[in-house]
Amino acid sequence: MRLFFALALLLPVVLPAADSLDVYWIDVEGGASTLVVTQSGQSVLMDAGYAGLKGRDLNRILHVIRDEADLDRLDYFLTSHFHGDHVGGLPALAEKIEIGQFIDHGDSVQPDQDAWKNYLAAVGDRRRTVAPGDELELDGVDLTIVASHSETLPTPLPGGGPNSLCNNFQVHPEDKGENGKSLGYILRSGNFEFVNLGDLSWNFQYQLACPTNLLGKVDLFQATHHGVRDDVLPQQMWAMEPTVAVMNNGPTKGAGAEAVKTVLASPGLADFWQLHRAVNNGDELQADRRLVANLGPTDGCDGHWIRARLNGDGTYTLLNGRNGFTKTYRVK
Repeated sequence: MRLFFALALLLPVVLPAADSLDVYWIDVEGGASTLVVTQSGQSVLMDAGYAGLKGRDLNRILHVIRDEADLDRLDYFLTSHFHGDHVGGLPALAEKIEIGQFIDHGDSVQPDQDAWKNYLAAVGDRRRTVAPGDELELDGVDLTIVASHSETLPTPLPGGGPNSLCNNFQVHPEDKGENGKSLGYILRSGNFEFVNLGDLSWNFQYQLACPTNLLGKVDLFQATHHGVRDDVLPQQMWAMEPTVAVMNNGPTKGAGAEAVKTVLASPGLADFWQLHRAVNNGDELQADRRLVANLGPTDGCDGHWIRARLNGDGTYTLLNGRNGFTKTYRVK
């Protein structure tokens, strides 16, 4: 009997799959804004880019919400952490569209920053703080918080297990700022799995990966922290073996050489997609041109998006909003 229950914990749990699920990466020039829309029209937006800039990020986000996703409200807004490139645009967004609930990792550890003060003023009494293991109520979709306020899941999710990559880990200086507190989640529908860890920093990515890979193997991964410097931890990404990685970088922010090398070397990776061509990188450190949403500098940029759509036949399709290019992948 003990053996039966031990084996049951290791076997993957197959959830009923939604016939459709969309994930949009919205171009906020090296900030972050990622929208999830379920088959029933429920919505989760994580992050809202920068404030100001003549409404640049606000207008791009509203365009995707209203015109591409055909929504008139948001059910949840998740703040990964309280930096201006992630939550700066929230107050203006909250004035333009109804938001049901605001989710965060807890009080800011950099409370003097305007982004934190403006967040509190915008959310009022609709704020909810979450911990690893908490879930959002969504039809046909399981969204589980896997990291929050420098804490991670206490036990592995189905499919997780020992990680043989951990021996070569190099510790980075301790990150006591907001990046280290970042929310992260795994989204599951049937066998399809998508992971977004916000800007979770190196040592805390390690907690998700070593000595046990807590997340298992996934289909789709948003490259952590825009791919800044070398901030994609090999032990964490490579253990998940994503089929597709999307990087929400800007022309000159993110897509660091070491981070891109880590992404490209990930076992089982079929494709790497980018919101922007990294103007300081050579061609060997770029995604295929067809898979890049924006090719030039920030000035004059049209702000094209990338969308992933889960199909009802065990596949998912990524679409480049710039050129209409699509590519379909099979769920693991």
